[in-house]
Amino acid sequence: MLLGSDHVLVRVPATSANLGPGFDALGLALALHDEVEVRALASGEVVVEVEGEGAGEVPTDASHLVARALRIGLDHVGAPQTGLHLRCRNVIPHGRGLGSSAAAAVAGLVAARGLLGDPSALDDDTVLMLATEIEGHPDNAAPAVLGGATVAWQGDEGPRAARLVVHPDVVATVLVPATRLATARARGVLPAQVPHRDAAVNAGRAALLVEALGRRPDLLLDATHDLLHQDYRADVMPATARIVGALRARGVAAVVSGAGPTALVLADRADLARVDAVLSDVVDTARWRVLRPGLDLDGASVVRC
Repeated sequence: MLLGSDHVLVRVPATSANLGPGFDALGLALALHDEVEVRALASGEVVVEVEGEGAGEVPTDASHLVARALRIGLDHVGAPQTGLHLRCRNVIPHGRGLGSSAAAAVAGLVAARGLLGDPSALDDDTVLMLATEIEGHPDNAAPAVLGGATVAWQGDEGPRAARLVVHPDVVATVLVPATRLATARARGVLPAQVPHRDAAVNAGRAALLVEALGRRPDLLLDATHDLLHQDYRADVMPATARIVGALRARGVAAVVSGAGPTALVLADRADLARVDAVLSDVVDTARWRVLRPGLDLDGASVVRC
């Protein structure tokens, strides 16, 4: 496989996984975007510049996740490796449950696609497969690749994903705290088994959530009820548990975004004035950054420069 370009620009959205009951399956792409500019170099060196989130914290050499994922993509199709200059302009908060690591993995793979002479060799299914191998599960990678709302699962031939219809009146708000939480820690507190009744409730609410997202936003509060993971994680993100509980007690469809500690609020546009009034009462804006980015319906993109 030959390279067909030496300069590409990639754009990848933030994502929120689980959406309450859809643990490790449902995800939503948000219009907060990281951008990565990639130049192939004649030398073998890898240079990474980072602006915004993660600047001064993440690696700036070949161990950077975008660079690693890009090399994995080139390797997968038998393309030659090259030196790289990456300029990362990061907006997605790190360690907050908004899919920053999935976005980095997808960005690298989609950048590799853009560099190839035949970009179809790294189609969406392949990018999802490779991103899942990097991430460990596809719930964030799927909406990052496809955009909109997605359901992801592990099939006999690897990870699969399908886009879900999202009603135009579904509005997403994210409440981002200053604190971070490692996904491994959030997963580490989950039990190996849960009561059959709780699993049955979650299966029903996850099915209802597909209907609420696509046709009945008025059902979002009932549809986001979760018994499978959020309560078990309350001790490692107590502030998030409190704010989600307070919002739900007042009729607002609030959930933990991914592994937290960000909270996600889903609302029907017809009910938005009431939801905003509740948010104004409950949310301390000195402790929580309130963002309403809109939904990203397109997923990751790459442009040859």
